Amino acid sequence: MDSRIWESVDHLVAWLDEQSTQSPQEERLLRLLKLSEEIGEVGAAVVGATGQNPRKGVTHTWEDVQHELCDVVFSALVALRTLTPDAARVFAERLAYVEQRSTASRRAPEEPPAVDEA
Repeated sequence: MDSRIWESVDHLVAWLDEQSTQSPQEERLLRLLKLSEEIGEVGAAVVGATGQNPRKGVTHTWEDVQHELCDVVFSALVALRTLTPDAARVFAERLAYVEQRSTASRRAPEEPPAVDEA
């Protein structure tokens, strides 16, 4: 992941820490809960983009959904960085694990051994 992203996350966390009126434990929990709020906004944008609320009709675009998904990612990175100063390492290790696992599951199964019909 681009180091500029982690620099931005560090700046966001520092800014949020400076503005916080909560204890560190409460702040950590609230930053985790922020993810639920942002995911809810993704859902609202999808409903709005598809016009699934007949009373409201189409109220969002798919670009709005993209922006809300970015907010989920930002919130997750901030929450991870709040949990550990080693967030970049934790993220990179987890990404490598997921990549390895998905690569292994995409491999073609081995051919069964030939049966000798003598």
